[in-house]
Parts: sequence; C-alpha cells; structure tokens
Amino acid sequence: MMETPALWPQPDGTPVSCTEKLLVLRQNWEELQGVMQDAFEDAVLMGVDEAEMKKMLTSLVASLTSPRGKPSV
Repeated sequence: MMETPALWPQPDGTPVSCTEKLLVLRQNWEELQGVMQDAFEDAVLMGVDEAEMKKMLTSLVASLTSPRGKPSV
C-alpha cells in the first residue's frame, strides 16, 4: 500500500502544518486507501479486469468536485 503523504501542500505551495489537520488528513487517507483496496479486490474477485477497475477508480477520482467551487487541476 502507498504510504501516507509526508507533506500536504496548500494552494500556495506551503505545507499544512496544523497538528489537528494533519491527523485528520492522515486518518482520511488511511480510511480511503482501505475502502478503495476493498472495492478493488471485490471487483477483481467478481471477474472485473484489474486494469479496467484501476481506470474506473482513476476516473472516479478525476470526477471529484471542489468544495470551493473551482475545478481542481
């Protein structure tokens, strides 16, 4: 599994430094990674092609919308 990012860059490039925010970001990352791994494994075990499932998950991430109303890059 991918390690939790060491730095969480803000729009201006500076890293998030608030301890509480870093804790939430780390917890969210670990939870999301577990959910995505479970979904991936379930799909593959049910016969979905691994490469296609990864493409679908990538498309899902690309479709996320910003709570700030601006498109993300």
